[in-house]
Amino acid sequence: MNRKYCTLICAWILSVAGALYAQDAVPDKVTVTLSDPARPAQVKASLVAGGITAKAYDGKDVVIEAKSRGSRRESKSSEKSEGMKRLFNPNTGLHVTEENNVVDVGTSSYNNPVDLNIQVPRKTSLKLHCVNDGDIKVSGVQGEIEVNDVNGAVTLTGVAGSVVAHALNGDLVVSLSEVTPDKPMSFSSLNGKIDVTFPASLKANVVIKSDNGEIFSDFDIKVDSNTRPPLVEDSRGKGGKYRVRIERAIYGTINGGGPEIQFKGFNGNIYIRKGK
Repeated sequence: MNRKYCTLICAWILSVAGALYAQDAVPDKVTVTLSDPARPAQVKASLVAGGITAKAYDGKDVVIEAKSRGSRRESKSSEKSEGMKRLFNPNTGLHVTEENNVVDVGTSSYNNPVDLNIQVPRKTSLKLHCVNDGDIKVSGVQGEIEVNDVNGAVTLTGVAGSVVAHALNGDLVVSLSEVTPDKPMSFSSLNGKIDVTFPASLKANVVIKSDNGEIFSDFDIKVDSNTRPPLVEDSRGKGGKYRVRIERAIYGTINGGGPEIQFKGFNGNIYIRKGK
């Protein structure tokens, strides 16, 4: 067996061992007591690498678990490391602050993915953001929900309240059991489908745009056929240009109209579903 082949085999063994080690690592866990458990909480979490799962439960505390997946870097053997064991750091650098019922969650791991599992009281508002290597999943939460995932999917199941959700390069799937009256919402994705289920009693004005996808709904959407006025921008007096743009979107109402809900897609279909 030549030296180059042996080096490749060793690198593969180390990567497998690292993955198994990450699976066996004990997650970091923090339980946060709210300043006023009688009031709804707000939880903010942001990750550069990793995914976030938030679930509602019947407790009063916010419970956060963080688990490292191990290194995602390729092993680079050199003469200085041959014959040595590679050590993996399972610690996530989890940091949590709480002030006046607002809980901020993050980690100091930027190159190695960390997954957050957060249990929150049922009435909690969320603001979640991921960049790489992970999806955002939320279930059973009632409140104002704002989520943004750059390179992962977003799935919100059985949530209630209002939602602003964006998945740049993944699918966006949402099911709302109740909506907050008179609260606008927005759903968007560049390279994934948008699939949102609302209560049958939903009252809303909708603005729907999908450049390279189709639009489907089992709601009786009354489409407004009136031509919208062009959007005009004139910055010639400041050395700029004169621009006129007519929005390519569908405008309509559901059940007589209500707060505005926007759907913006580019390369995927849009599904607006009526709940059972």
